[in-house]
Amino acid sequence: MSEFTITINDQEVPAREGMTVLEAAREAGIYIPTLCYHPDLPPQGACRICLVEIEGERNLQPSCAFPVRPGMKVRTHSPTVRKARRTVVELLLSDHPSDCTACARNRNCELQALAEELGIREVRFRVPPPGHEVDDTSPSVVRDPDKCILCRRCLETCTQIQGVSTLRIKGRGYDSIIGAPFDAPMGHALCVYCGQCINRCPTGALTEKSYIPEVWAALDDPKIFTVVQTAPAVRVALGEALGLPPGEIVTGKLTTALRRLGFDRVFDTDFAADLTIMEEGHELIERIQHGGVLPQLTSCSPGWIKFIEHFYPELLPNLSTCKSPQQMFGAIAKTYFAQEAGIDPATMRVVSIMPCTAKKFEAARPEMCDSGYRDVDYVLTTRELAQMIKEAGLDFDSLPESDYDDPLGESTGAAVIFGVTGGVMEAALRTAYEVITGEKLENVEITAVRGMEGVREATVRIGDLEVRAAVAHGLGNAAKLLDKVLAGEANYHFIEIMACPGGCLGGGGQPIPTSPEIRLKRAGAIYQADRQLPIRRSHENPSIKRLYEKFLGHPLSERSHHLLHTHYVARSRRPVQVENA
Repeated sequence: MSEFTITINDQEVPAREGMTVLEAAREAGIYIPTLCYHPDLPPQGACRICLVEIEGERNLQPSCAFPVRPGMKVRTHSPTVRKARRTVVELLLSDHPSDCTACARNRNCELQALAEELGIREVRFRVPPPGHEVDDTSPSVVRDPDKCILCRRCLETCTQIQGVSTLRIKGRGYDSIIGAPFDAPMGHALCVYCGQCINRCPTGALTEKSYIPEVWAALDDPKIFTVVQTAPAVRVALGEALGLPPGEIVTGKLTTALRRLGFDRVFDTDFAADLTIMEEGHELIERIQHGGVLPQLTSCSPGWIKFIEHFYPELLPNLSTCKSPQQMFGAIAKTYFAQEAGIDPATMRVVSIMPCTAKKFEAARPEMCDSGYRDVDYVLTTRELAQMIKEAGLDFDSLPESDYDDPLGESTGAAVIFGVTGGVMEAALRTAYEVITGEKLENVEITAVRGMEGVREATVRIGDLEVRAAVAHGLGNAAKLLDKVLAGEANYHFIEIMACPGGCLGGGGQPIPTSPEIRLKRAGAIYQADRQLPIRRSHENPSIKRLYEKFLGHPLSERSHHLLHTHYVARSRRPVQVENA
């Protein structure tokens, strides 16, 4: 690939064949504003915010899509460029709702930030917003078409990254709108509720369905005993929404904040992740040793579960019967913990803090009530928790650190790495190795399954057995892997699939923005948290051992099957349907 220099704002900068002007500028630290551009997506050139002046070109050109060439001269903020950008933003604002102070994206809206950056104090062109109704029929995603600026990020995310293609653009000009086919509401569309569209939306056109009012009501009711669990990926991302840099581990401040919000017990989903490994690891061993259906597919990601139900129902027998850690926790909290603490589970509310919007859907599935009650009552995203912390007036950075409560707060490093792609695989192999061989695994860091490639393959020797494993993150990558399995082109024992790029750390409920660089920082923090814990194997968790001794008996026991395992259902692949959950 040839290298050369170009000139941007009278500054010579290096460039390579195949780069765009925007990429060359960013590598050189030169700022060009964007709106439709996102580093996860192919360039659209749709919004025209990134227009630049290029010597020899008759018109202004979109820098996100214009290729570099040797010797080119670029102006990023000439008077002509600034005027054009102002006009574009004014036109976007012309029919945009002006209720910014009541918008979920207030102070974190890219359109709002651009208007401020360009010094726009009045909009010369004003027409009424289209007047579309807000669509809140989905358990996870709320769509407000009036706030859509037609940047197409959501559409490209759903199609290019996730391969679901729930969203379409229809109409022309002023009448253009993005939504599900046949004007179906989101709750009746073929949507997996992963929330990746939310994480890439530059405005408030797509947000999560919030359950903050319900949680405040539970906390304020003296008759309700509130229990909260926090997912592994929350502790490495929450700080971003509260002013800290990406990749900060804020576990101790997180637990303190939750207590000050009023929760009666603060527990860790990592405890349930260790429990998941005990069940899923033994399920894998059972399938390998006794001729069960292989490859075994992980079942921790609810967006992935809904994806396989719609698109690959023939592979449902391969899916682990284990519930996700969130749902295992809810079942154990309302049975074992309620029994140990002498609490009536009817008066208990289990709240989950998750990096995931699909967890809201999962908690509402009719299968998830094996405790005799709804196992998990409310799911809040990382963003929603940050909002509650702000509402409570807590200065998060100055909070003292504290530990999780017992007995559902003790966890291992194996549980922490659930938050990153490849983590469930690595955690399961740490336990499977010692269960199968009876020997201590000296180096628990199984780096062969780590990385951010879309699909990774590894062979891990466990005694005399070579376990063939694969890892995929992002549903588009999952589809490629599953197509190979169905075609007989791949022979694996174990496959881990996460719906979101990077795994849970890149979930649809994480702080915005989420970029490849931010995901890497979060991943580094998760591996650091793993290394800092004294116990790094799930089967060595003392609280897990006591749970089996006092309540469950052993992995895959009758009681554990009743509380911790479930079944999944084939769903229609038609573009419009009515969900039962």
